[in-house]
Amino acid sequence: MSGTQERPEAEGQVADAVQGNWVDLYAPAWTRPYLRLSRADRPIGTWLLLLPCWWGLLLSMIHDGQARWFDLWIFAGCGIGAVLMRGAGCTWNDITDRGIDGSVARTASRPIPSGQVTVKQALMWAVVQALISFAILLSFPPAAIVLGVLSLLPVAVYPFAKRFTWWPQVFLGIAFNWGALLAWTAHSGQLEWPAVLLYLAGMAWTLFYDTIYAHQDTEDDALIGVKSTARLFGDETPRWLKRFLVATVVLMGLAIVMAAPDGNLLALIVMIAGPWAMGWHMVWQLGRVKLDDNDRLLSLFRSNRDAGLLPVLFFAIALIA
Repeated sequence: MSGTQERPEAEGQVADAVQGNWVDLYAPAWTRPYLRLSRADRPIGTWLLLLPCWWGLLLSMIHDGQARWFDLWIFAGCGIGAVLMRGAGCTWNDITDRGIDGSVARTASRPIPSGQVTVKQALMWAVVQALISFAILLSFPPAAIVLGVLSLLPVAVYPFAKRFTWWPQVFLGIAFNWGALLAWTAHSGQLEWPAVLLYLAGMAWTLFYDTIYAHQDTEDDALIGVKSTARLFGDETPRWLKRFLVATVVLMGLAIVMAAPDGNLLALIVMIAGPWAMGWHMVWQLGRVKLDDNDRLLSLFRSNRDAGLLPVLFFAIALIA
């Protein structure tokens, strides 16, 4: 398979980890398998989980025109929670996929199939991360706590989705963009329609970037019977990516229009520049997609951190406009 990396040496580095990451270089040896379970050596997933949280928080602040000191804690708490819940979710994913990962070149080096940790140790690690994250959640308003607890359902279901549907990326989108709902509610105290539209925009974005990511594994997935949008779309993937791109921009734009404060045209213009800039970044990605080049696919997938940061930047500017 073009661009497939060889399995790392005995030190336990994971195949698709960032080269020279801090876990492999500096973390104590006994912690590395657990940090690798949490994908601490692959931080892009944490960013993709965190950014919808920041979208929701900033848009909620703009909507009601209030900025409080507690919002700084929401901002930071979402960051800490994203690290922990992404770690817990990935650990759970590796537990449920332990029979599959060993058969896929990109995932065979993960801690469980490579024998770095046992299933029992991994499960304990998932529980520890989830409990710490829950302690942070308890500092949020009651409605946000309820949403946080409900988020465990899609997190639990997602690893099994590729066994029964060609659209597991939808389930990933449901789980990964929940923070848009939670952070909006943590600020405002209630869930409102702009947050829902923002959530749907995030889901479309997830379908975009994770379809690109899933094309790395299409050959192995076909051999073992794992489903994905990458396999479903095949050579038609670029056409579908365009649809997800448009849906992302349109839905985020609608959320912004609904959330914009009355009479503040400047703030509306600045906010709209967020999905506009993000859309052009996604257009750039689409122009570089080569479905048979795994190194490029991984690079484009990782570039979505920058794509998702663009709305954060423009929302923050609009907040002070």
